[in-house]
Amino acid sequence: MKKNTSKMPAVNGTICVAPSILSADLCHLGEDVSRVAQAGADWLHVDIMDGHFVPNLSFGPAVVRSLKGFTDLPLDVHLMVTNPLNFILPFAKAGADLLTVHVESQDDTVQALQAIRALGVKTGVSLKPDTNPEMLKPLLEYIDLVLVMSVYPGFGGQEFLQSAPAQIQAVRQLIHASGRKIWLEVDGGINAQTSPVAIKAGADALVAGHAIFSSADPAWALKQIRQAAPEI
Repeated sequence: MKKNTSKMPAVNGTICVAPSILSADLCHLGEDVSRVAQAGADWLHVDIMDGHFVPNLSFGPAVVRSLKGFTDLPLDVHLMVTNPLNFILPFAKAGADLLTVHVESQDDTVQALQAIRALGVKTGVSLKPDTNPEMLKPLLEYIDLVLVMSVYPGFGGQEFLQSAPAQIQAVRQLIHASGRKIWLEVDGGINAQTSPVAIKAGADALVAGHAIFSSADPAWALKQIRQAAPEI
């Protein structure tokens, strides 16, 4: 039975930007979230790390619950965890609007996606930079979003990988062939210089951390990140 009514929008032809709270000042998280919301952020990206799937620890359901009660922005929750089936219910109850699991995790991905959808939450699948996009083919009917990692997951502040555009393009082709409206989100090293590359390759949602939260003018930073690549 569905228990969570997701606020995550359907694909609508716009470029959406989701500031990642991994780059926020955690001593002033509410202030930082208010600042990017007022600046025009579309979603809020929350990275969940278990210290096993990636060599870092981050946030728990309590943080998502606090954010849900504080902001109207949809909460885009990325489960970088070895066993996502253990995390789905707690984060759905906490208020995640979208839960993204990794195709490389140890749990059955279809089972995880079905569990997410059964709770009324939008579904996502993420790929590490070296993962073959063909792994998405049997999953496309179950998902609302694909998250392509343009850095190796686990830490913020990394540089956009040169190999990322080819993977983004391959994923876009798979989405197009499926005939379904699925968000193609890119996360890692996104800023005013790299976002046009990701958009031109096929992205329609972008995760950015440092480029937004460290900016004196988040509205300007968001505008720059949304700019599409110029025609060549």
